Amino acid sequence: METVLVTGAGGYIGSILVPKLLENGYKVKAIDRFFFGKEKLPIHECLTIIQDDVRMLPESYFKNVDYVIDLAAISNDPTGEKFQEETWHINYLSRVRTAKLSKKSGVKRYILASSCSVYGFQENICDETSPTNPLTTYAKANLKAEEDILTLPDDNFNVVILRFATVFGYSPRMRFDLAINGMTYHAWKNGVLPLMRDGTQYRPFVHIQDVAEAMITCLKFPDSAKINGQIFNVGGDNLNYQLLELGNIVISQIEKLTGKKIQLEWYGDPDKRSYRVSFKKIKETLNWEPKRKAEDGVKEIVEKLEAGLLEKTPETITLEWYSTLERWYSVIKNMEMYDGLLKIKTPLKEMQ
Repeated sequence: METVLVTGAGGYIGSILVPKLLENGYKVKAIDRFFFGKEKLPIHECLTIIQDDVRMLPESYFKNVDYVIDLAAISNDPTGEKFQEETWHINYLSRVRTAKLSKKSGVKRYILASSCSVYGFQENICDETSPTNPLTTYAKANLKAEEDILTLPDDNFNVVILRFATVFGYSPRMRFDLAINGMTYHAWKNGVLPLMRDGTQYRPFVHIQDVAEAMITCLKFPDSAKINGQIFNVGGDNLNYQLLELGNIVISQIEKLTGKKIQLEWYGDPDKRSYRVSFKKIKETLNWEPKRKAEDGVKEIVEKLEAGLLEKTPETITLEWYSTLERWYSVIKNMEMYDGLLKIKTPLKEMQ
């Protein structure tokens, strides 16, 4: 059995990817800080869970590893702006370090999870040769990681960069701070879908299950020469949605599944920020294309909400949860004495 080391294994994508890797016969080393809990991953004889920080990984973790999938990241724009220094350290420096440790340890193939956000907003349809225009700390750190890591591949060390469109769909580590997921929850909960004018702006999307399957396709792809040192946009040409079109899909699916009437509510000035992405390269090179559409993501989320199996909590909003953890840490650190709070290591009877 081949071994895959996955960083960020307990996150939104990782908690979908890891079970798929196990189903495909891989051993998995799952590395994460597990800020969202270890219970998001299954118990499995071929799964090794390692709780650690990607900024501090020792070389020993990479021993006898065949592949590395580097998912760990501060994972959206608002969080990246609040935690700018940490985003540069995690999304850029630690990923370059992970790639170098992978190469030094004899890993065969390293896959970097990047983002189509590196293109910024552009009038033309963006392919992998298009100029980049990162507008946020998150996007800038991703692009810098790409650039440095693309200096590492050789005949024995494959590097593949995957630029994901905006991901959507259900995950055990659920996120409602992603466009389709958030739109679905708000409309289901409140009966109203707010949409920024004028709805003609484009965004590219991809379902989370398709993201995981694309990464496994990269692991299994036999012709290293075709993918080594290459960048691939991950998504589908038919998943470049205009926001009004997307809003109507969300409304239609919720009304169909629940019988509720959902109102569309416009807000703000017309937003001319728009970009579309070409996914021709991954289709032609890897013979891969997504199987799911926006309707599938909305449907699975609504069904779980209706069944009471999913709810919006602070953990489902990345910035809110990280901010909460930082606040708790500060309070607890200031109150801690004798290695504890109420429970301390020196029992009273030893003091009598």
